[in-house]
Amino acid sequence: MLPSTLVWAMAMIALSPVQPAFARGTPRSADLVIRGGTIYDGASATPVVGDVVVTGDRIVYVGASASNPYTARKMIDARGLIVAPGFIDPHTHADTFLAGTDATTRLNLPWMMQGVTTIFTGVDGHGQPGGKVDIAGLFDGLERNSFGINVAAYVGFGAIRRAVIGDDDRAPAAHELARMKGLVAKGMCEGALGFSTGLFYAPQSFAKTDEVIAIAREAAMRGGVYDTHQRDESSYTIGVVDSTREGIEIGRAAGIPVHFAHFKALGVDVHGKAPELIAAIGKARSEGLAVTADQYPWEASGSGLEASLLPRWAVDGGRAPMLKRFEDPQSLAKIRAEMRENLRRRGGPDSLLLTAPGHPWTAKRLGEVARGWNVEPIDAALRIIRETDRGSSVVSFNMAESDIKLLMQQPWVMTSSDGSHGHPRMYATFPQKYAKYVLKEQTISIAEFINSSTGRTADTFKLDRRGHLRRGYFADVVVFDPKSYRPRADYVHPEVLTEGVQTLLVNGTLAVEHGKPTGAAAGRGLRHVPTAGSCS
Repeated sequence: MLPSTLVWAMAMIALSPVQPAFARGTPRSADLVIRGGTIYDGASATPVVGDVVVTGDRIVYVGASASNPYTARKMIDARGLIVAPGFIDPHTHADTFLAGTDATTRLNLPWMMQGVTTIFTGVDGHGQPGGKVDIAGLFDGLERNSFGINVAAYVGFGAIRRAVIGDDDRAPAAHELARMKGLVAKGMCEGALGFSTGLFYAPQSFAKTDEVIAIAREAAMRGGVYDTHQRDESSYTIGVVDSTREGIEIGRAAGIPVHFAHFKALGVDVHGKAPELIAAIGKARSEGLAVTADQYPWEASGSGLEASLLPRWAVDGGRAPMLKRFEDPQSLAKIRAEMRENLRRRGGPDSLLLTAPGHPWTAKRLGEVARGWNVEPIDAALRIIRETDRGSSVVSFNMAESDIKLLMQQPWVMTSSDGSHGHPRMYATFPQKYAKYVLKEQTISIAEFINSSTGRTADTFKLDRRGHLRRGYFADVVVFDPKSYRPRADYVHPEVLTEGVQTLLVNGTLAVEHGKPTGAAAGRGLRHVPTAGSCS
């Protein structure tokens, strides 16, 4: 029998990570060393000053410079700079870039120049670019045509429901429900992270809770997440508190983790509701349900005039029936009355900034446009909706700072952009959170900003070896200047690239060097691996 001390020593060796040869004093060669930066690893509360060493697409060393045994062909001086895992954005509308045909577009510079190395798409139930249900096609396209950063994807309820039922306000027949469930199962087996919904938007808003539960179970049995733009973030229908409870109910009944997208209390009727939302989620988490959320650090949301102001019954069946209802005096009178209430809820006509490019009203408030046309704001909105097909995008100033800050401080909330054209969140969300809520307002610490933008997100969605600066992890690394990392985009000029990122590595490849994009597109498709045996 072996001595107990020897058994203990052998067990410790077996449990310890394999040590490289440098542990015995032999120098090692690496591809790149980021030297002397202030390192936030994606989980810790305090930083360390030292080096991050990369070979190939992996991190091989993180620690003090004095203990770093590596020599490298390339050295990056990070003294005075912050070194962190590449930021992860779990809610984006990057379709323009994903579907781009030229190399520059596919670099995805709005996110890359913020320091983002991974984005999620297929959110709000919208599906893949063009409203498709095509997870395999998305990932195959990323492999054929290089993309600037990593991409994970959801299979979207809106794309599925539109493909099976269309835009009609009705429940699915048994065979239609079976087909929708089959499409979710297919998407999960092709690598989707989970099932996303946008229950605020028609035609998804026409689905009852039981329908969503039945379909979400298909993602649950394959290890997915239920991600939702919940049914009501305001007081349009069931109210934000009951809507949050509905999301929790869906997760509990389907047996699936719940993630609330761009979590907020939107509109004057629900300002101050953050404590109730936090309490509802806290209760569910204490009962064992995995519930998380993401949030963008802006007081204005982004949407379209149709979604913001029109009642859902008015868009039943799609655009053509909607326009016919505008021509019916009785229907129009009812539409106008409900639009007037929705406009009040949003804060009035001067709270809506019209952002769709290329129109006479671009970059003007709805109230300003109405005064210029000498009509009521509702009539101005109806005219814009008539004259544009899904082009009436708006920025809506409708959130309370107290709610934004309280939600941001929760340990289950992570950073997202909800990035879409016409809103600065596409180009400047991460520097906005840093500049305003870390430096200026001191709502959260630098470590909390980084952890909520990296490790917390990676761990929640089980991204393989991402989101942390650890040996053996993929080398997604951002180096930014804490003095110059600021948003340059604003509500009037929403599409201005961020400055302050000095270096960005995507899978070990230099995507940004000396503050400029290199042109390298080293992103990968991050396919979720479904539960074993669930896709046979």
